[in-house]
Amino acid sequence: MTPIRRVWVTRAEPGAARTADRLTALGFTPLVAPLLTLAPLPGALDAAPSPDAVAVLALTSPNGVEAFASLIPRFRDHPVFAVGDATAEAARAAGFADVRSASGDIHALARLIAAEAPPGPLLAPGAREPAGDLPDLLPDRPVQRLPVYAAVETHAPAPEPFDAVMLHSPRAARALAADLPRAASSDRIAICISEAAAAPLHPFDFTEIRIAAAPDEPAMLSALGKPAAPV
Repeated sequence: MTPIRRVWVTRAEPGAARTADRLTALGFTPLVAPLLTLAPLPGALDAAPSPDAVAVLALTSPNGVEAFASLIPRFRDHPVFAVGDATAEAARAAGFADVRSASGDIHALARLIAAEAPPGPLLAPGAREPAGDLPDLLPDRPVQRLPVYAAVETHAPAPEPFDAVMLHSPRAARALAADLPRAASSDRIAICISEAAAAPLHPFDFTEIRIAAAPDEPAMLSALGKPAAPV
């Protein structure tokens, strides 16, 4: 693989700082310039249904867990189905007892729910603009989306110089595609969490677009390879 040292971290805080720490531990130089910032939606939790009207919770990001935090005591005993291991870990840390991880993407989450979740209505707290349509993937189950936070574009300029950019979501990739000059992608590598995150980058001149073997950060870090030697 092409050696990389300076890695642009585009994800929102607080995740960006955690990614930077992992990159540093691996010998890379992180360049933190988030393309998104997260903001809770005022009054969003007022629209949450009664716990008695919900059988299952579906969580699609640690950010959704955090934004839903004030209601967790009311839903603590509900089974939780999480899209990936990081989200599952956040749910357990927040106090949920019955948590299962799909260890994948929104499609893997839908398959896990269809196979293992008890019958009844499902509540899905998450982003105002979710990465996937869970209700569409579960046509035989009542699914209520509950937008609890929004990801807002920062329009941050690309740090100079950078060797690779990490894109943890399709939304971040779209933000990059909207603002990055095409010439700024030349001789650089993009590390994408999924095919959907890679799609907005195809018009650019990246030397390589690498898609993580699994839709999680450990796989993205693996796709970086070993850092280039210091110069």
